[in-house]
Amino acid sequence: MLEEPHLDEARLALDADLGLALAARMRAPTLSRDAEAIALRRLVTAARSRAEAEALKALWGRIEAAARPPLMVTAHTAALAADRCGRGFDVAADPEAALRGAEAGRPALIELEGRAWWGKLLVRPSLAVVAALPDDPHGRPTALMIASEPPGPTGEDRSFWVTDSAEATPVIEDALARAGLPGRLLHAGGGLKLFMLAGYVQREDGRLAGLPGDLAGVIGAAPTF
Repeated sequence: MLEEPHLDEARLALDADLGLALAARMRAPTLSRDAEAIALRRLVTAARSRAEAEALKALWGRIEAAARPPLMVTAHTAALAADRCGRGFDVAADPEAALRGAEAGRPALIELEGRAWWGKLLVRPSLAVVAALPDDPHGRPTALMIASEPPGPTGEDRSFWVTDSAEATPVIEDALARAGLPGRLLHAGGGLKLFMLAGYVQREDGRLAGLPGDLAGVIGAAPTF
């Protein structure tokens, strides 16, 4: 004999409250990316478990995605995007197509592997890195989110700096450290190197002057959680 499912009234009340809160939150005005990141970090910090923190990040990503123009992704970042932002995205043919989408106002998530597409941000100042996934402060990002909205500081960030220097990586990392910009190599290709720097670094930061490379610069920053 089939048994009728037991419905817990207390649990149903919690579910109803969650639905109402979510509907109200999705009607709320969208803040700047840095303000949204600070608000999310407060929730993640207060989470009682890693599972709760990850659920908050996934829910937040979907709320943000619904409030902004549809995300564009490259093929190898689709799973990462779906996990964090849901499935409301379009797949770009290649990184260049994704960058053009970002110039038109759509954020783009692009994998780091393959061609050094990120070097193009040096000559496309209207675009910047605004997020890096995974965004665990102890992890290594495998994809960067690009947008036309410049990032702001959130208190816990990492910045991205590109150089065409032919110097060995340890030499460049030593130069960065001496300038007060500790960083590590994240990716290299096409005669360019991409370094991840600790903290929020502006493109006009005076400490960047004199670092190795004829063509070099900060291409954005991303919060960590």
